[in-house]
Amino acid sequence: MTKPDNLTAVKSLKPAAVWRYFAGIAAVPRPSKQEEQIRAHMRALGQELGFKVREDRVGNMVLEVPAKPGCERAPLTVLQGHLDMVCEKNAGTQHDFDREGIRLIVEQDAQTGEQVVRGDGTTLGADNGIGLAMALAAATSPDVKHGPLEILCTIDEEMGMTGAGALEPGFFHGQRLINLDSEDDHVIYIGCAGGGDATLTWEFKTRPIEAGLEIGCVSVSGLRGGHSGGDIHENRANANKVLVRTLSAADVTGVRIVSITGGSKRNALAREAQAVVAAPRETLAALRRSAADVCEAVKRESAEPNAAITIESGQGAAAVSVEDTQRLLRALMALPHGVLEMHQKVAGLVQTSSNVGTIVCEPFDGQGGLRVVVGNLSRSSMPGRIAATWAQIAAVGQLAGAIVKTGNQYPGWNPNPDSPLLKKCSGIYERLFGEKPNVTAVHAGLECGIIGERVGKLDMVSIGPRITGPHSPDERTYPASVEKTYKFLTAILAELAQG
Repeated sequence: MTKPDNLTAVKSLKPAAVWRYFAGIAAVPRPSKQEEQIRAHMRALGQELGFKVREDRVGNMVLEVPAKPGCERAPLTVLQGHLDMVCEKNAGTQHDFDREGIRLIVEQDAQTGEQVVRGDGTTLGADNGIGLAMALAAATSPDVKHGPLEILCTIDEEMGMTGAGALEPGFFHGQRLINLDSEDDHVIYIGCAGGGDATLTWEFKTRPIEAGLEIGCVSVSGLRGGHSGGDIHENRANANKVLVRTLSAADVTGVRIVSITGGSKRNALAREAQAVVAAPRETLAALRRSAADVCEAVKRESAEPNAAITIESGQGAAAVSVEDTQRLLRALMALPHGVLEMHQKVAGLVQTSSNVGTIVCEPFDGQGGLRVVVGNLSRSSMPGRIAATWAQIAAVGQLAGAIVKTGNQYPGWNPNPDSPLLKKCSGIYERLFGEKPNVTAVHAGLECGIIGERVGKLDMVSIGPRITGPHSPDERTYPASVEKTYKFLTAILAELAQG
């Protein structure tokens, strides 16, 4: 495992304890579903600090933190975050997420002058490493007053929230919970959308590419990507959709797919996509015209100034038939993507959305067949709307001859505006910062809904520092915002410590 020198990078940042813990977390590989190394790191850290460490059968972890002297009678407070991170990197960046930690870079934003922290061509993992770091700093700093704490660390949040979904009643004992996985320092979240996956699979026969056909590689790149929940309302382009739009122009005829891939995470907006196709020479010329037209349209429609669609020579010996290619492309074109409904009662809140997140292809059956698998993540805060979106996706897939599977559904978090914890946090925020917080729900998924469903009634809020570009290599967090949020968190804990 390669460990970057992150402590040196963040040595000037405050609060020092938060950045020290985050530097250590960032240095440990922690892809979703591969949390063994970060679990070992947190286990060793907890034991070193003298905390009792509990783990369940799937790898969720609780660090039991004793109260500060004089605060022992306060009720338990749970500080919750997740151990894993989305692993995305820029094209050309050499980084093995299974073996290498994230290298932290501290710099000034060229446009705003703000100090920012980012990864070196990769996602930063502030989602949710910075939340865990704040919890550890609050638990261990001598100047922070707090009652008894449980730091709940869940696994596999980013790939389906399966860790939260496996929690058993009694694994932790607190009845008020502060989730530290939000991304706006002026907001207290009290609700979130639920979600679920829909997967479409085709198995195509291929045949040798005839003489006279040319092979081209069509690549979409330069898109911003981002979080498929938190950024879906910004009309960012999806590379999978852009690729299909390019291949589906009216005068692009006779195309046969050799391979097609796009995106890497179901909960991230696809930044890059690629198709290798075989077609007559005149069709490739039409495809180049389509690429230029679509690229210009994407820049205009979606505020994607760096969008690029290139066509280069490709390689391949076999391809799907023209008919099957068109069947696949039409299905991909028809799949719902983006904002589907806005909330009827909460202004500006997305109610239902869907993301065509991934396209994967692979050979099958040993006879030259090509399997294409398309992953979709749908979200909604309205009961029944995920099922309705799944039905739409399934209809498209079934009409196009796909095998459709749905599942991994997780519940939303129903807002409780009468929450005692919310009332206390809102009052503290207003006293500290001289203004009322924005109390709202978020379209992204938080584990609060699942945790509440699994372990019973909890009083919950979610807070966190400003993070931009999560789930993409553009992910940034802002030291000034981290300092503000930490001040807020420690003030909450001090007041809760009074019982």
